[in-house]
Amino acid sequence: MHNRVFTNARLTVLATVVAALMTTAAHAQKKYDTGASDTEIKLGNIMPYSGPASSYATIGKTEAAYFNMVNEKGGINGRKIKFISYDDGYSPPKAVEQARKLVEQDEVLFIANPLGTPSNSAIHKYMNTKKVPQLFVSTGAAKWNDPKHFPWTMGWQPSYQVEARIYAKYILQHYPGKTIGLLYQNDDFGKDYVIGLKEGLGDKAEKMIVVEAPYEVSSPTVDSQIVQIKAANPDIFVDIATPKFAAQAIKKLGEIKWKPVHFLTNVSISVGSVMKPAGYENGQGILSAAYMKDPKDKKWDNDPAMNEWRAFMKKYYPEGNLDDGATVFGYGVAKGFEQVLKQCGDNLTRENVMKQAANLNFEIGIYLPGVHIKTGPNDFAPIEQLQMIKFEGESWELFGPLMSGEKSS
Repeated sequence: MHNRVFTNARLTVLATVVAALMTTAAHAQKKYDTGASDTEIKLGNIMPYSGPASSYATIGKTEAAYFNMVNEKGGINGRKIKFISYDDGYSPPKAVEQARKLVEQDEVLFIANPLGTPSNSAIHKYMNTKKVPQLFVSTGAAKWNDPKHFPWTMGWQPSYQVEARIYAKYILQHYPGKTIGLLYQNDDFGKDYVIGLKEGLGDKAEKMIVVEAPYEVSSPTVDSQIVQIKAANPDIFVDIATPKFAAQAIKKLGEIKWKPVHFLTNVSISVGSVMKPAGYENGQGILSAAYMKDPKDKKWDNDPAMNEWRAFMKKYYPEGNLDDGATVFGYGVAKGFEQVLKQCGDNLTRENVMKQAANLNFEIGIYLPGVHIKTGPNDFAPIEQLQMIKFEGESWELFGPLMSGEKSS
């Protein structure tokens, strides 16, 4: 009898403990910050749908289409994604206005893939003061990888300094002693690139770089800068421009029949929005670096991941340009957000969003074989590998090994 009472008492205690644990687990399972609920996750986005960088607008449209697809398939962990995207015209003051609207009025969980170095620089402090993630920003400035001072901001693509160091390494290997002329956008985007290039060239930089010509994003053209650079007669032309200006530069080189060794920044390698408008004949032999598969490269015609992307485009974004690598970019970033939100489970706090974003280790099929998305608490640079490419015919051809542009190398 005594034993039975004891057992019953023990069972009662056990039942109470289990119930308490279940209640705690239920609370632990579902944690929400502003912008998340049992049924919905609100994401904010800022894109240049107008202005000098409007060729990037397709990135925002691809992301919106991707989340439409995700929602049609039941959402992420049973929650639908509400993707709110605003135009900032590539203008920093406008970006600040839109960020405030998204955070304070729309009450989004976080701002996803806002585009442009000037725009992201303008909202950098605001987002970190508000403790709202500014996640997978669409710019390769090195400063997004600074978890110590800006724990709420993280980049996505390889940084401009990483990319520029890869070009410097390539130039020193293949064109030692040759002179260089630089065209660069006069903002953080352009300056980061120049820093990386000079770091990569080391003590040879001063001797090799014979002319540097900045341009303002508000300028109508870069024609005068091209003429100025050609006058210095460098062997190598490094073209650090956003799509509109990159296309102008390539076209101008063709017009004045100048054929230096031409390096072009990865942000402007879109066949649809840069190479085609500039004239394929003017782009032959241009060098760049890539981490994504080029939709126009025949070698990916039967690639399963690219076929999946094509099927997605056909159904969810039929008006999108299949020649425009920016749509591949938008698709890849959207997959990144899907991965982070899947990892968050039912703990949809802003803190956990950043925690999961800093705990990634996966691959995306539309990226080049071997390119890995990897982050850690002290590593806010998801992608750090690129492969050299050359423009031939109407598409980019890959060559050489996958290269890392980390500082030590």
